Amino acid sequence: MTQPLTTATPIGVVGAGTMGRGIAQVAATVGHPVLLHDSNPRALEDARAFLTRMLGRLVEKGKLAPGRDAEILGRITFLHDQLQPLASCGLIIEAIVEDLAAKQALFAQLERLVTPEAILATNTSSLSVTAIAAACQRPERVLGLHFFNPAPLMPLVEVVPGVATAADVVAQARALMEIWGKSPVVARDTPGFIVNRVARPFYGEALRILEEGIADVPTIDWAMRTIGGFRMGPFELMDLIGNDVNFRVTETLWKAFFYEPRYRPSFTQQRMVEAGRLGRKTGRGFYDYREGATNPEPTTDPALGERIFRRILAMLINEAVDAVFWRVASPADIDRAMQLGVNYPKGLLHWADELGLETVLGWMETLYETYREDRYRPSPLFRQMIERGARFFEEAAS
Repeated sequence: MTQPLTTATPIGVVGAGTMGRGIAQVAATVGHPVLLHDSNPRALEDARAFLTRMLGRLVEKGKLAPGRDAEILGRITFLHDQLQPLASCGLIIEAIVEDLAAKQALFAQLERLVTPEAILATNTSSLSVTAIAAACQRPERVLGLHFFNPAPLMPLVEVVPGVATAADVVAQARALMEIWGKSPVVARDTPGFIVNRVARPFYGEALRILEEGIADVPTIDWAMRTIGGFRMGPFELMDLIGNDVNFRVTETLWKAFFYEPRYRPSFTQQRMVEAGRLGRKTGRGFYDYREGATNPEPTTDPALGERIFRRILAMLINEAVDAVFWRVASPADIDRAMQLGVNYPKGLLHWADELGLETVLGWMETLYETYREDRYRPSPLFRQMIERGARFFEEAAS
C-alpha cells in the first residue's frame, strides 16, 4: 500500500531539462519540497537560472505576489552528484532522455533507494511504461505521468498504468495531479497513449492531401482554421513543433504499432527534415520565417475548404472512435485530452455525436472506396454503435 500523497510529501524529479524543471516548478508552487536531480551540473545551472527568470516574470506580471518567487525557488533543492537524497521522496518523476535502457537503469537504482511505499513515475511520451517498470522488483508502484510542454501552463496529464501497476497507485497519482491543478486522464499503456495517437491524422492526412495535389500548404491550413475552427493549421503546427520532432513521433508510433498504415510517415516531411527545414527554429519549414520572406496566399474556395476539413476531421474522429474500441481510454477522457492537450475546438467524440455516426462513417467509407487502402478502414465501433442506436454522450441525443 502506498502512503497518501499530500503537499507535504517530498517530490523528486530526475532530469532538469525542459520537462523536468517545469514539473519541479509545478510541484514547488503547490507547496512540496522538491529535489531536482541531473547528472549534468550545467543542466542544473540552466534550470535554476530559467526558474529564477520565469518566476520573477510571474511576479512582474502580478500573477505571483512579491516574494513568492523566492519562496517557491527555495523549496527546490538542486542535486547533481548522488541519487541518495531522493530516498526521502514519496513520489519521484523521471524526465530523462527517451531511451528505454537508460530509464530502466535509473528505475532499478531508484527502487533500491526509496521506501516500499514510494511511487515511481515516468514522464515518457513514447516508451512502454510496462517495459520501464519491468526493471523493478515492485512494478506495481510504477506508472506514467505524461505532462505536456510547458508543464506549468498545460493542464493535461496522461496517467498511464503499466500491466502491473496497482489500482491504488493510479488513484493516488490522479488525486495528486488534481491537487496540482491539473486535469488528469487515464490511458492504457499503448503507443502514443491518447494525444500522440489520436492526433496523428491531423498531420498525416494534411500531408497526404498536399502530396496528392488537392491543395497547397496555406490552403489546407486556412481550411482547418477558418472552416474547422482549429487554432493552427497542420503545417503551421508542424513548423512550430519542429518537423524533426513531429516526424520522429510519427515514425516511432508507426513502428510501435507494427507498421500500421494509418500512422505511416510522409516522404514529404522526411525530405523537409533531410533538407534542414525544421520549421520556426531553423527559419524555414513549410513556411519561410526569414526576415523579408513572403509566403503564398491560400485559395479560399469554400467547397475545397470543406472537402479538406471533412477529410481530416473524418480521419481524426475515426482515430478517436478506434481508441474507444480498443479501450485506450474512456470517451470523456479522450475528448478532454484532445481539447486540453492539443487545443482542439471540440472533443472529437462529441463532434461525432453532433454530426451523427452515420455521417462520419459515410465519409470514411467514401475514402475507403476511393483509395482501397487499409489506412482508410472505418473503426468497427461505428457500425456496432449505429446498430444499437448508441452515442458516446447522452447529452448529444437530447
